[in-house]
Amino acid sequence: QVQVVESGGGLVQAGGSLRLSCAAIGRVSKIGSMGWYRQAPGEQRELVARCIESVCLTVLVSVKGRFTISRDNAKNTVYLQMNSLKPEDTGVYTCYAFGAYTGSIGGNYWGQGTQVTVSS
Repeated sequence: QVQVVESGGGLVQAGGSLRLSCAAIGRVSKIGSMGWYRQAPGEQRELVARCIESVCLTVLVSVKGRFTISRDNAKNTVYLQMNSLKPEDTGVYTCYAFGAYTGSIGGNYWGQGTQVTVSS
């Protein structure tokens, strides 16, 4: 019932910036949390940042001070502003919406993932 759609990925040079967006689409009345994971080739998936209710926090230590997550509750959308990008930030970034309710029915949803590539 809820579709999670990401956009904003792409290729950028080191030191550049990207802004990812993620929208939960549907008749969504409530979302418990939204956030971003990422996974580099050969690496484990790691939580980058998340918003629980309306409290947002960048979790991944290696990106603190460079990445900022924000949430627009009216649009059921979260953003990940990524500045001072490094090659090690390269990976697939996947958005999630957990505890997403349409009426009384809740569920957990994942986006399709968007590729971020940072060149030296």
